[in-house]
Amino acid sequence: MDFEAVFDAVPGACALLWPDMTYAAVNRAYERVSGRSRRELIGKNVFEIFPGGPSGRGVHELRASLERVLLEQEPDVMAFQRYDVEMLGSPGVFEERYWSIINTPLIGPCGKVQLIILRAEEATAFIHQLRKARSELTMQPPDSAAAQLNAIEAEIFARARDLQEVNQRLRRAQSKERQTTEALRQAMEQQRELVADTSHDLRNPITGLQTLLQDALDDPGADVRQILLAALRDAERLGDIVADLLELARLEAGALPAPKPVDLSWLAENELARLDCEHTVDMQLERDVVVDGTKTQLARLLNNLLANAARHAHSSITVLVRAERERAVLEVIDDGPGIPAAERESVFKRFYRRTDARRTDPGGTGLGLPIARQIAHAHGGTLHIGDQPEGTRMILRLPLHQA
Repeated sequence: MDFEAVFDAVPGACALLWPDMTYAAVNRAYERVSGRSRRELIGKNVFEIFPGGPSGRGVHELRASLERVLLEQEPDVMAFQRYDVEMLGSPGVFEERYWSIINTPLIGPCGKVQLIILRAEEATAFIHQLRKARSELTMQPPDSAAAQLNAIEAEIFARARDLQEVNQRLRRAQSKERQTTEALRQAMEQQRELVADTSHDLRNPITGLQTLLQDALDDPGADVRQILLAALRDAERLGDIVADLLELARLEAGALPAPKPVDLSWLAENELARLDCEHTVDMQLERDVVVDGTKTQLARLLNNLLANAARHAHSSITVLVRAERERAVLEVIDDGPGIPAAERESVFKRFYRRTDARRTDPGGTGLGLPIARQIAHAHGGTLHIGDQPEGTRMILRLPLHQA
């Protein structure tokens, strides 16, 4: 069977579009209703040939329909759509045209849409008849056969438009459902990663405890005090991990007390006074930089940043606080080895620890910076790593208190 001849002889106007929405083929009926030859269409983008007139009516709907076919790999029906066509020989002059369009995917061997079959049924004459019938309807008795027929036709057209609106609402609902499903999938994936990471970090101290207890049982002459001290360190590490996980869970649940004004400079000065650090600390604190928040949570955020800086600094730490437009800005800068740009987001992931961090602080949990960022987000702010010639520059931005 010659399918090319069959396609060309189909009485309905049909076109084949590539996924980039350029014409691959058209049949004779399509040439006739579009007023364009194959030579003018093949290889050209459908919206380049038919821009839809000055109003652009129908262009958005057709593009959305074609994109749905590509995404969902399902046919899409467009009922009675206005799409104006430029008149031949009159550039810039568009003729009002109405169409009923069905777009159908043609799936290739790879499982993706290889072509889109666009079938267009022109309804312009029908719409004009309805308009004429409505104008004549007012001059005829309401119980006449002609009036009843016109009313039925008008009702059919109205229901077709209603159907199209319902289809659009269904598509929006489906799109929202897909977004919700994707969000749930990502949440489940994050949950699985969290369980895996938590299990990995809990395994080391648990294994250490088991080894210590087994050694104590196998060696009656072992130093019990040393074993208990080592077991205590492993138990404390377990406690730190569990406490940090609980803190993250509370923050993600939005469990924060009612915010109160907090002077960020005063808080930084107080926390720096408590910092047990052998490095030189330079404070550049602008006064009366007040934010709305929870003092204990903001203190925890600052302590995590200071502890991170103290762990990596070679000799000095700088803390800056200033007001910048409608934001309070706090920066903690160290002169350590710095963090490569490719890892700047990774350090805010749970349990992520760089090689140097594991070496300088083997007892760390890898949750300090994730908790700090979560606190910043809970207070309507941001926390990120900025550019710095040497070392690391942590930048916290929070909304200023509005008196």
